[in-house]
Amino acid sequence: MRKKLLHLVWMAVALAACSKKSNGGNGTGNEPPVDTTPVKTVTMWLTNADQSSLLQKQSSLLGFGTANASFGTVSLDSTIGFQSIDGFGYTLTGGSAQLINALPEAKQSALLQEMFGSAESSIAVSYIRISIGASDLDATVFSYDDLPAGQTDPTLSKFDLGKDREALIPVLKKILAINPSIKILGSPWSAPVWMKDNNSSIGGSLKTEYYSVYANYFVKYIQAMKAEGITIDAVTIQNEPQHGGNNPSMVMSATQQAEFIKNNLGPAFQSATLNSKIIVWDHNCDNPGYPKTVLADAGAYKYINGSAFHLYAGDISALTDVHNAFPDKAVYFTEQWTSSEGQFAGDLQWHTKNVIIGSMRNWSRVALEWNLGNNATFGPHTDGGCTQCKGALTITGADYTRNVSYYIIAHASKFVTPGSVHINSNGPSTLPNVAFLRPDGKKVLIVLNDSSGDLGFNIQFKGKSAFSQLKAGSVATYIW
Repeated sequence: MRKKLLHLVWMAVALAACSKKSNGGNGTGNEPPVDTTPVKTVTMWLTNADQSSLLQKQSSLLGFGTANASFGTVSLDSTIGFQSIDGFGYTLTGGSAQLINALPEAKQSALLQEMFGSAESSIAVSYIRISIGASDLDATVFSYDDLPAGQTDPTLSKFDLGKDREALIPVLKKILAINPSIKILGSPWSAPVWMKDNNSSIGGSLKTEYYSVYANYFVKYIQAMKAEGITIDAVTIQNEPQHGGNNPSMVMSATQQAEFIKNNLGPAFQSATLNSKIIVWDHNCDNPGYPKTVLADAGAYKYINGSAFHLYAGDISALTDVHNAFPDKAVYFTEQWTSSEGQFAGDLQWHTKNVIIGSMRNWSRVALEWNLGNNATFGPHTDGGCTQCKGALTITGADYTRNVSYYIIAHASKFVTPGSVHINSNGPSTLPNVAFLRPDGKKVLIVLNDSSGDLGFNIQFKGKSAFSQLKAGSVATYIW
């Protein structure tokens, strides 16, 4: 009975968790459930920048006791809570699904179990993003209503999930069989070309006369996926709406996005009684004015769940900027790629600091890296698509290897379960950190050594301290 009551308190906190203002992780926010777990020992999982340890559980436990006064301190306060967490993961692109689907059955099953199974035996990815139609990391460009040049289909009579049935949907079904509660976000790279003012998959904008048709396109997509047993938890309106140079891509201004949601998409979802969330922006942190403009439209506001961000430009604090302007709306971090030219150490350090720690300390409910997997030549991709995007996995023939993005996400996804609450933590600038209180009462602390030398430090909680050390550029997750 005590566990049931604690769970009810927890759910009430989680539902309200993103409605309070804060300075991105160091201010007064929501109060998580009373934490009565005895402070004894800490389990540590480590990834070193030199790859000498890769998400490796350390053999010895850290004991709580008196602080080592010669070292700095990372302190936690589980009575101060911020946003609830939906999950951590990747974009399952069409190219990723194609490669996974081509693996021998036993290897495919092992891979999916390793990625999406229980935390005891996998990295427990809990949130995935997929493209609505093709992304640039599909083998070819397609929509669900492609027509010969000059033809239109305003009733969407020819709508069909088409190419998604070849690999993406079969892989999604296998993932859902492993984890039925995983959340799925859908993002379009472009509308069908006959709806666009340039009749091209690259750039261009949605013609105003097709706003209502495109809204129905979203509705049909969600309904068609539901008929396949796949629930789309949320959609973004347009991937990178200010970048028209990708293939596919489409440009949409903030005013256009607000008008589309207010007059077409929101009412269409309402009429079809869809519960899928509507998320705006889905682009870089250098333009928080875009989502704020959309949210400032009262007619659009009522249909919008929140805003999504990438970090190819700007600063991660943009999430807090938008949160503070509209504290009743969620924020999400939905994409960041690792490059084929990047180095393990540098990518581990930058992405852990910004994508994992940075997004969580700035109110994000999710943290997603870009591509789940590609082949040894960084394909498949469209003509004009990304040629340097390195997946979390390199899938070649009948086998796969793990890349840096695998470990970046795993240090959070394996340990921070959905429904966890981001709690207050502080420490030296050389030790970026973020902490969580899980529904089961356990605490999770992620710490990065962001300095050029090895560092020792105290983990302080409830007046007691445990001592740990990290090599330069290394990351550790602590659980107790």
